[in-house]
Amino acid sequence: MSPNKKQPEQTETTPSFKSGLITLIGRSNVGKSTLLNTLIGQKVAIVTHKPQTTRNIIHGVLNTSQGQAVFIDTPGIFKEKRNPLSGKMIERVEESLQDINLIIYVVDPTKAIGAEERFNMSLLRKSDVPKILVINKCDMPEKDKEFLEDYRAIGDQFNAVFELSALKDRHVEPLRQKVFEFLPEGEPYYPPGQISNTDEEFWIAEVVREKIFLALRQEVPYSTHVEVESVEDKGNVLVIKIRVLTHSKEYKKMIIGKGGRAIKEIGIAARKELETALNKKVFLEIEVETDKRWTERV
Repeated sequence: MSPNKKQPEQTETTPSFKSGLITLIGRSNVGKSTLLNTLIGQKVAIVTHKPQTTRNIIHGVLNTSQGQAVFIDTPGIFKEKRNPLSGKMIERVEESLQDINLIIYVVDPTKAIGAEERFNMSLLRKSDVPKILVINKCDMPEKDKEFLEDYRAIGDQFNAVFELSALKDRHVEPLRQKVFEFLPEGEPYYPPGQISNTDEEFWIAEVVREKIFLALRQEVPYSTHVEVESVEDKGNVLVIKIRVLTHSKEYKKMIIGKGGRAIKEIGIAARKELETALNKKVFLEIEVETDKRWTERV
């Protein structure tokens, strides 16, 4: 071809880059954090069987060829027990619904529509952004999903409805694709490779708190707060010092356990996960203290 010959004009256009904020909302224990982790493909939020495990607003960042979707995990609405901490959680949920592009409302078909659902729906009605209804836990036996039709019946109030299993990663990919249809063109919120708004110390504390929730019964986990005092890299081992705060001496004894058994089990479970995630040997030192005002630090 002659160098002076005119090149044909390009007819193909480069796909636009989309980005946006998507809030996950729902009552406690419907699987919002599990869905967040599945959407991102990595664990960025802790998961337990106990309600209201999530306390902070956690961002999970999904980067694809289409753009960047930032999913915002929120504390579950749990209106049966009202206390200062629960009040803070509800405030954070309401704040998370400001200046966003999309809402994903997650429900559990094994539970009847109740006060929490009605409160959530009242929040949704105040927002004019697109909304997706996600009916989670669809891997459960049919006999357990006795309220499935009740949730299907409210589907006409949403822009899209998905029935899926976040735990088993079933039918989640269509939801990922649908999310980008609702996002506007824009610049990324986070640099490539970053999957969360949290730092390493926050994540370490959350892993320890998760193990406390899994190890202890009843109200004890809700009376605890976990802080990382220090992280020291000594070459072949990461030395991490943790402080666990609780309301009373009684709870402190329960967290430590007879002969230190409970705190030892918590430490072993946390260390195993940290070593796997960080790909390094971890030495975990956990101290338990009492502080009646720890909720002020959350």
